Amino acid sequence: MNDKKDLLLYMGHASVRITTAQGKVIYIDPYAGEGYEPVADLILITHAHGDHDNPGMIINRSQGCRVITWREALEGGEHRTFDFDFVNVRAVEAGYNRNHNVKECVGYILTLPGGAKVYISGDTSKTPQMPALAEERIDYAFFCCDGVYNMDLDEAAQCAELVGAKHNIPYHMAPGKLFDKKRAERFNAPDRLIIAPGEEIEL
Repeated sequence: MNDKKDLLLYMGHASVRITTAQGKVIYIDPYAGEGYEPVADLILITHAHGDHDNPGMIINRSQGCRVITWREALEGGEHRTFDFDFVNVRAVEAGYNRNHNVKECVGYILTLPGGAKVYISGDTSKTPQMPALAEERIDYAFFCCDGVYNMDLDEAAQCAELVGAKHNIPYHMAPGKLFDKKRAERFNAPDRLIIAPGEEIEL
């Protein structure tokens, strides 16, 4: 009997690693923290800013490892979907503030074979698409909330209500910081889940 689970490691700032029950490894916005040793099968980049776009730090990659950036995700001006045997990746809107152009930024919804859905907001403010994301029945949603380059805590909480995920996770909380516990605790979203850097959860 296979009792392996899908696991999510929050590495800090906006960096996340997902290890599927099948042992496939997905890195999202590699930049912060530790835990980049496992062999990558997929690397996702939301946009070009240096605190999200550092795939070069992932040395170990499988032969078929794919790197998908906002360029591929927005090819032809449309948000694209990528279907692998170990994950379905759907690009969604991100941006809508003076620091992030909607034509050069994306978020991602990852659907794992076991059914778990993870939303990564990327750097963004509220997007017109967010109310429709409630139809996705997302399990875990990450919302940036630094209030400097992106939306603040109040707007992020409003977005969490629109998206309606089962668990709402603050991330990208402050420029130059892996994590800000006090700020995370002020994220007044329903079903809030705070994950510290280096903490791994079962999906």
